Amino acid sequence: MKPARIAVLFIAVAAAGGSAFIAKGMIGKNDQPREVAAVQIDTVDVLIANANINMGQSLKRNELKWQTWPKDAARSGYITKKAQPDALDKLQGTLANSQILAGEPINKAKLVLSEQSGFMSIVLPKGKRAISIRISPETGAGGFILPNNRVDVLQIRKTRTPSGQDAGIVVSTVLNNVLVRAIDQAWAEKDGKQVLIGKTATLELTPDETETLTLAEAEGKLTLALRSLRDSDPASVDEPKKRRRSATVTMLRYGKKVNSTQN
Repeated sequence: MKPARIAVLFIAVAAAGGSAFIAKGMIGKNDQPREVAAVQIDTVDVLIANANINMGQSLKRNELKWQTWPKDAARSGYITKKAQPDALDKLQGTLANSQILAGEPINKAKLVLSEQSGFMSIVLPKGKRAISIRISPETGAGGFILPNNRVDVLQIRKTRTPSGQDAGIVVSTVLNNVLVRAIDQAWAEKDGKQVLIGKTATLELTPDETETLTLAEAEGKLTLALRSLRDSDPASVDEPKKRRRSATVTMLRYGKKVNSTQN
């Protein structure tokens, strides 16, 4: 083989070896783990709701808990552990003036001290009145009526003929689609067990409706009928609420009908 060809072959082998060495070095360098700087986020312990809290509900300790929260996302109204380390105990009995959902930070603006006067006047819209009526398990849908439910108010009263004889019992719907603002609950014994039963219901009414309800309560016994959520759309609140639908219960005396059902 000629010396020139041997020289060219030697140079080609050397170049191939050098390329392989460089490529191996680059691959090895890329395979090395890179150190990524951890992003440090400042956090703060924020008081949040551990369960859904309804408007007018009294806060309990097990309904609150501390939750780690990004400091930059903590608003000024939030309750922090650094500022109020004893908040879990001190906020017991405080009332919520609007609904607080589970996982939502507790905002001071949504709380009213239980002993603070004027709580109801705070949550009442302009032009509305709050009036309370006595209820029982029989007149309050068996205790299933809760704040923010909507109800119809029915009146039950006895009627008499011009001569003074019993003419039956009249049932009238005096108000419908009424918002229940609060229920005053107390422990009572039922079937040998202690149960929580409402004693009074506070309703949100207009001034005219307040007069209607007061008159109806003076004339007879009132009872509340719980409305379905599907039939309690607030958009329908503007429709007339006062309806005098009556039904007279037929009475029999000595086998003879005293009166018939009316509408």
